[in-house]
Amino acid sequence: MATATANINFFQARKGLFSWIFSVDHKRIGLLYLYSLMTFFLVGVTLGLLMRYELLNPGKDLVEAQTYNQIFTLHGVIMIFLFIIPSIPAVFGNFFLPIMLGTDDVSFPRLNLLSWWIYIIGAIMALSTLVFGDGPADTGWTFYAPYSVNTTTNVSMSVLAAFVLGFSSILTGLNFIVTIHRLRTPGMTFLKMPLFAWSLYATSWIQLLATPIIGITLLMIVAERALGVGLFDPSIGGDPILYQHLFWIYSHPAVYIMALPAFGVISELLPTFSQRTIFGYKAIAFSSLAIAFVGYFIWGHHMFTSGMSGTARIIFSILTFFVAIPTAIKVFNWVATLYKGSINVQPPLLYALAFIFQFMIGGFTGLILGALATDIHLHDTYFVVGHFHYVMFGGTGFAFFGALHYWYPKIWGRMYNVKVANIAFTIFFIGFNMLYFPMLIAGLMGMPRRYYDYLPEFHLPNMISTYGSWVLAVGLLLMLGNLIAGFYKGKRGVGRNPWGGITLEWQTLSPPPVQNFDRMPEIPKNGPYDYENKPIIKE
Repeated sequence: MATATANINFFQARKGLFSWIFSVDHKRIGLLYLYSLMTFFLVGVTLGLLMRYELLNPGKDLVEAQTYNQIFTLHGVIMIFLFIIPSIPAVFGNFFLPIMLGTDDVSFPRLNLLSWWIYIIGAIMALSTLVFGDGPADTGWTFYAPYSVNTTTNVSMSVLAAFVLGFSSILTGLNFIVTIHRLRTPGMTFLKMPLFAWSLYATSWIQLLATPIIGITLLMIVAERALGVGLFDPSIGGDPILYQHLFWIYSHPAVYIMALPAFGVISELLPTFSQRTIFGYKAIAFSSLAIAFVGYFIWGHHMFTSGMSGTARIIFSILTFFVAIPTAIKVFNWVATLYKGSINVQPPLLYALAFIFQFMIGGFTGLILGALATDIHLHDTYFVVGHFHYVMFGGTGFAFFGALHYWYPKIWGRMYNVKVANIAFTIFFIGFNMLYFPMLIAGLMGMPRRYYDYLPEFHLPNMISTYGSWVLAVGLLLMLGNLIAGFYKGKRGVGRNPWGGITLEWQTLSPPPVQNFDRMPEIPKNGPYDYENKPIIKE
């Protein structure tokens, strides 16, 4: 550790905009991702609120059908490719993985900065469809062919944006894999790594191996639109089912790119706020790898109504139920960790508990969709929309905000208002369930998704859902306002370890020094969650 910069935190090292956007410090890059992600997230939320307002009543409320289709496509592209997929790895993985491993930086700092620049370029390309061409794509975020080939909207720019964003994801995954293999501090074996690092390791392999498939597929759409090559359009000899296979071969593993880092976050929060060793450390670690592996083989459950053979549907359905096993192992071990623990109810723990509750709803509804008989009725209904948002937003989104509240004092050296954070969480949680649970009911009633209008019998669940979106927005704005106020006026001097955590990031200063540690970190003797032999950290 360099003594000259031992006590200079990474905010103080250099000043000015260029010192940030050209920085190779993993902590600054993590915050660049955070500020970018939150900007795009708020854009996506605004588009979502516009959609819900349009669906408040049957008939036109705000926009025309074509505009509605473009809004929900842009909402999906922003939320999936610009927020959920990069969220936890890009922000907290970049910031905390090297510190958790006891090292100074990731293996390839310049490649890390390049990945952020590529992310920004891809984001600009996606948003440029608002002003270039015939407007944003109106295909939905899946860009299903042959419609994506035939529509006159600016699909080419949208898919090229997703293609560019894929390179950012690949470079981040490669960086994390090499960092975990090569830069762990002496004495930290694989089985002494924090579970957050394990989750990033499993995620990175999916990013590295699955992302090129979607890149090639998206280029095929551009080639068909620009050159008239018959790949997916049946009118010129293409096969639209081929597109579905290629898309979901990537996009179902991508669900675990979104979910696995969230699992890692929850595995950090629960031991800290129960002051107990994590129950079943090896089971949680290896179940992350199992989820990553099995996730490659179950893409076909998105296509049960596409005309595939009965044998293929049965196989995909069985494999879908298999992936529930390692996920259930995690949930069991999380709950067992809390059992007889010394529970300290703080905002991060509330987000973790909400994650478990909502992700379980998302998981069980996923099994309903994975069963052949029920999927025939529920396919392409609002049940799918509700399920997807319970997994992605109710799961990964809540884990992201839980991580933000957990590591907030470590990143900025200040504490937000805990009472306001609890109130904001309560409003946010109520609004979320008001918004998305009625979608499950509407789907069971038979309401199709992606429709601009609906029949009068679906009015009540849509009305409740729209009111819920307003409640959720209030909770979200209160939460973000509290965090921003904490940055300017929050209590200073929170110390190295305000929550009583045990992983290595809690042994360094808050905010961390330029080179992460002001002294050599002490690895717990019996693994990363050895609370019985917890190191005594002196300020």
